[in-house]
Amino acid sequence: MKNIQVKWLYLFVLSLIWGSSFILIKKSLLGLNPYQLGALRTIITAVFLLIAGFKSVKLIEIKQWKWIALTGMLGSFIPAFLFAIAETEIDSAVASILNSLVPLNTILLGFAVFKIASTKRQVLGVIIGFIGTAILILKGAELNPEQNYLYAGYVIISTILYALNVNIIKSHLQFVKPLGIAAGNYVVIVIPAILVLLFSDFFNAETFENPNFKMSMIYVTILSFFGTALAKVLFNKLIQISTPVFASSVTYLMPIVALTWGVLDGESFTVLQGFATIIILLGVYLSHKRQQ
Repeated sequence: MKNIQVKWLYLFVLSLIWGSSFILIKKSLLGLNPYQLGALRTIITAVFLLIAGFKSVKLIEIKQWKWIALTGMLGSFIPAFLFAIAETEIDSAVASILNSLVPLNTILLGFAVFKIASTKRQVLGVIIGFIGTAILILKGAELNPEQNYLYAGYVIISTILYALNVNIIKSHLQFVKPLGIAAGNYVVIVIPAILVLLFSDFFNAETFENPNFKMSMIYVTILSFFGTALAKVLFNKLIQISTPVFASSVTYLMPIVALTWGVLDGESFTVLQGFATIIILLGVYLSHKRQQ
């Protein structure tokens, strides 16, 4: 299979997995508070990744651990809590839409901080994709005026952290195995996650007596395995075989999947949102650099 086909396959699979993550977060919050959700998501993911990738962790050089630790905090630990907090006030689909800011931040930070060049075509693709995202956001605000859009700021902060994460992986961890990066991340962040869980009132009787508790634990387990553990490995591989901008363009496709789940869960979807989706897809196409 040609390299270009492999990149698009990774992009498609990741869009399905991560696009479904937002509805799983929403369902998990029915029986858990955002701090419990973020901590459990990190701990359960750590178990999966360390079982699969313990040998890969041993291959990480000492000088690389500072970057492993940094990407673990920026790309996994902090966003796990920020997205959970955000979805206590805004719809899962809206959170996914806002997440499409990642490619724009990736280009800006890649150029300003990491000196990673982007082509005019990539820049144009990101701008077009951002326009489509803006239309979706404005329409979402119109359909849901009761939502507290200040909580959208938590998602926007996460997009900046994700952008830093992909650029650091591309600049400093290019030759570390994707499974090694993912497993190493969780070696670092599992301890802070355990501490958060201990102080989140998770082990109180009230938590276990919640009628939604069992289903929430099932949802967060699915989220941890597919949406975090498996997706992290696939994403790290995608960064290495493409560019940070192309890898982060997965966030353009994710809203389409998330909006589909939203409709199935009773959320509204309009013709204008469908038009915005087409614009986003055009942005993904243009942001793909053929010669890389």
